[in-house]
Amino acid sequence: MRAQVTRSVLWVGTVVLAFGLGTAVGQQSPPQENKGITVTKATTMDLGPEIDGMQGRQLRLRVIKADPGGVFGLHTHKDRPAVAYVLQGSITEYREGGYAKEFSEGDAWSEGKDVTHWAENKGTTPVVLVVADIMKP
Repeated sequence: MRAQVTRSVLWVGTVVLAFGLGTAVGQQSPPQENKGITVTKATTMDLGPEIDGMQGRQLRLRVIKADPGGVFGLHTHKDRPAVAYVLQGSITEYREGGYAKEFSEGDAWSEGKDVTHWAENKGTTPVVLVVADIMKP
């Protein structure tokens, strides 16, 4: 009986250790740099003359392509709110706190002042995004 309990305890301990190691290995540090990202079109508009209180801010619209394996490095939207739309492909976004979500063609999302995140194209085809943000030049 004692040997059976010992085996059971060792088995449970092994499972817990294996799970813990798998989780630690599976977690990756967020990349700091962009990789495989191309801005294909961009335009900006100075918002100061257009909207009171928006001096020193620009509205920017970009079409961005992320190649397969492409990465948007870790960044914040503290002073740069944005909205994004997936025109082609799919992209996985990772936010602070363990949040992860895949966005596919036709999906849209917003990125406000509390968002710190990174994203990657885990697919085999390029991802094309339309991204608008308000920024300080």
